[in-house]
Amino acid sequence: MKYKNLGRSGLSVSRLCLGTMNFGPETDEVTSGAIMDSALENGVNFFDTANRYGGIGHWGRTEEIVGRWFQKGGGRREKVVLATKLYGEMDAWPNNSGVSALNIRRACDASLKRMQTDYIDLYQMHHIDRKTPWDEVWLAMEVLVAQGKILYVGSSNFGGWHLAQAQAAAAPRHFTGLVSEQSIYNLVVRDIEREVIPAAQHYGIGILPWSPLNGGLLGGVLKKERNGSRRLEGRSKEALESIRPRIEDYENFCEKIGKEPGDVALAWLLAQPAVTAPIVGPRTQEQFDAALRALELELTQDHLETLDKIFPRFKVSPEDYAW
Repeated sequence: MKYKNLGRSGLSVSRLCLGTMNFGPETDEVTSGAIMDSALENGVNFFDTANRYGGIGHWGRTEEIVGRWFQKGGGRREKVVLATKLYGEMDAWPNNSGVSALNIRRACDASLKRMQTDYIDLYQMHHIDRKTPWDEVWLAMEVLVAQGKILYVGSSNFGGWHLAQAQAAAAPRHFTGLVSEQSIYNLVVRDIEREVIPAAQHYGIGILPWSPLNGGLLGGVLKKERNGSRRLEGRSKEALESIRPRIEDYENFCEKIGKEPGDVALAWLLAQPAVTAPIVGPRTQEQFDAALRALELELTQDHLETLDKIFPRFKVSPEDYAW
């Protein structure tokens, strides 16, 4: 396993991050535990979850599954760099969503209880909260750091200017601010290349891509469609039809170099300088094992240039498109 510092921090994390969103809704607890055990056996020390994971009506269930797995001992908690998130509404009562100082305190304590641990390594804001001033956010986070309940702070789904706002507010407080940003990023969805990635690199914020296979569209969907192992419906089918020629070119390229499409998609992300660790969210052990293969695949410069032709890169704002 290869490791990389999370942003400008001294925290060393594996190049793959185990996402747990399917634990509970899609994957039973026994299988979830086996996947987490396999992750540690293969050197994956970075786990990501959120207080809202668990399925409708079962918010928090995923954190509880992680917590019961920690309680099995064997150094499980000590070996894991644990990341979770807050923002989403946990119930309809006021102040139980967003990142107000009150909700930051309550949500953190609730996550600690569910995961049966006394600290969170990376506490992430799941979305920007336009109603809460940054001084309030950082005051609450500083208290949690001082109490030893969290070590680092990250963001998710932020814009480039949100990263700049956050760091500008943290600097005069002599607070670290953000060390990571979790965004949708893959060969198909490359929007963050415009401003989020340049801002993240400027401020030393590591990028944690979610949906690295874009909902499975980069995982050999056409081949699976032909052999009858996968049938797309609704929005997934519409998404495929809108880019079918590019997906065809992509799968033909993967076949030409003798690699699985899902492996190539992950390897491409691992080759991006701003990326710390793609987040893989397996439903099965087989899916997790497949993700590990990508770590052994190194794409050549010619491969990367071909992929950029199939899925064009965004130009950086505003210099490129302005001139």
